Amino acid sequence: MTGNESGSRQEEMGPWDPALDTLRQWDPQWAEICEKMTTNPWTSGVLSRRLVELIGVGLNAACTNLNPDGTRRHIRAALEAGATRSEILVVLKCASVMSIHSCSLGAPILLEEAKSASVRPMPKSSMPTPACDKMKAAGQWNEAWDPFRELDPLWTDEFMATGIGIYASGVLSAKEVELLSIAFDASYTHMYAPGTRRHIRNALKAGATVEEIMEVLKLCVVQGVQACNLGVPILAEELARSQKSTNPSAARDQRGKDVR
Repeated sequence: MTGNESGSRQEEMGPWDPALDTLRQWDPQWAEICEKMTTNPWTSGVLSRRLVELIGVGLNAACTNLNPDGTRRHIRAALEAGATRSEILVVLKCASVMSIHSCSLGAPILLEEAKSASVRPMPKSSMPTPACDKMKAAGQWNEAWDPFRELDPLWTDEFMATGIGIYASGVLSAKEVELLSIAFDASYTHMYAPGTRRHIRNALKAGATVEEIMEVLKLCVVQGVQACNLGVPILAEELARSQKSTNPSAARDQRGKDVR
């Protein structure tokens, strides 16, 4: 296998878009070092290729990221690695409901500030919350959810019903769900410390090893190359535009050559 073939194979199974080819031309030494580091989770063998790609789908599709190119690349790779439609759909559902952290963060602050301002929330009539009750019975209730359940029990129960549909489906194993959740919460676009700790604790209980969890954290870090995936093609386009504007005669000559 030639060096180019090896690099192309790593690019196919890593976090890179074709921007890596341009980066290799501009700064081959840094590109080689960075490519080796960023593709490590795909070559280390600690996590299965299927799970690596599912986590890649989650990191790119997460409501805190919404990267269409990365999402498509990892969905394609996940399917090639044997992931099913149901598994990928579960990941996309998880990527959606992580938005609950807006309430986990904001509801306690709202209650504290309302108390300081001597403003009382309107009393809520007692009503059944079956989804919340199921979460508690399953040992999945998070005390961080208590404040927004207090403020809006009906809506909280509706939200929890969507969560039960994901986590109780059995499509992914408990360990895989926790590893995926670590990725969502530890991602540099989120960095939600309480959730990261909670899901690391749960992952260890579910049988995950320290090495597997570290691999998930590495996958979060290598997402940083999205800055190059985004910026390198733009830089190339703007360099070409700048050269044309500063040397219009060369641009005309080139157009003439293209016509001939």
